[in-house]
Amino acid sequence: MSTLQTRAPKTRLTTSAMIASIAAPGQRTAPAPFGNALVELAKMRPEIVGLTADLAKYTDLHIFAKAYPERFYQMGMAEQLLMSAAAGLAREGALPFVTTYAVFAARRAYDFICMAIAEERLNVKIVCALPGLTSGYGPSHQATEDIAIFRGMPNLTIVDPADAHEIAQATPAIAAHDGPVYMRLLRGNVPLILDEYGYTFELGKAKTIRTGNDVLVISTGLATMRALQAAETLEADRIGVEVLHAATIKPLDLETILAAAGKGGRLVVVAENHTVVGGLGEAVAAGMLRAGIAPRFRQIGLPDEFLAAGALPTLHDRYGISAEAMARQIRAWL
Repeated sequence: MSTLQTRAPKTRLTTSAMIASIAAPGQRTAPAPFGNALVELAKMRPEIVGLTADLAKYTDLHIFAKAYPERFYQMGMAEQLLMSAAAGLAREGALPFVTTYAVFAARRAYDFICMAIAEERLNVKIVCALPGLTSGYGPSHQATEDIAIFRGMPNLTIVDPADAHEIAQATPAIAAHDGPVYMRLLRGNVPLILDEYGYTFELGKAKTIRTGNDVLVISTGLATMRALQAAETLEADRIGVEVLHAATIKPLDLETILAAAGKGGRLVVVAENHTVVGGLGEAVAAGMLRAGIAPRFRQIGLPDEFLAAGALPTLHDRYGISAEAMARQIRAWL
């Protein structure tokens, strides 16, 4: 019996589709950065309310619900109703923070977000867990195309934070922004990495995290954490990698991106936890083409297909968004 008990956790870790954290073993993490940041913000902003579609625990909104039960609304499994209710509350002066899974917001509730929230420029913040490949549950839960879906929606700001440090800063920043926001959420025990670089989030601004002479990686979200890890690996091979983090996808800080991409001689790579169709990569490519900038250009992202279910570390390596896979791919391109 004791042998079975010691083996069971290892089996779950390597094969389970329910790995909740994308942190590597031993990596520093912070618990529920969004939920904790929202609670702190709500102390000063009594107009903040929280709504979810039966997913408070799985979007870290349960922390807010416990602190402010009178300002929390459980809407049940009805994402269209969720967005409509948030629109109504915003019209009455509330500041709704709405949480669900990214697939449900993008695929099921798109028209309600578009017509009830975005067209009216209502002050609703849509914060969604399981962006890209952060779930091993397969296509029903993997929001690999959410940025592509939302990039075409007028008036909607799109934010993709990289770690717990940035989520904690982005939460009050999007609350201060007047208008609808879609923010991708890393939930649970979220890795910490950007604080080591003295990074500060600014809505609408891309920022250089580290410098390098051989490769420029323009990244967002989880891919920035992986790009920084890959850059450390490649430094041992005397390959200098600059990482430019674009947390705000829309509006995109093309001025900063084009200035960096225009420095000749470097390979330019866009890395994202999203399909290579319609995301940051194509936005950067279009911006460079319009500006007459034509460096060597490559993309790291998820393929244009429905992805497999399985353990996240295996899937990340299989689909090329692990730090090791990124380093291998960049090395091969050079």
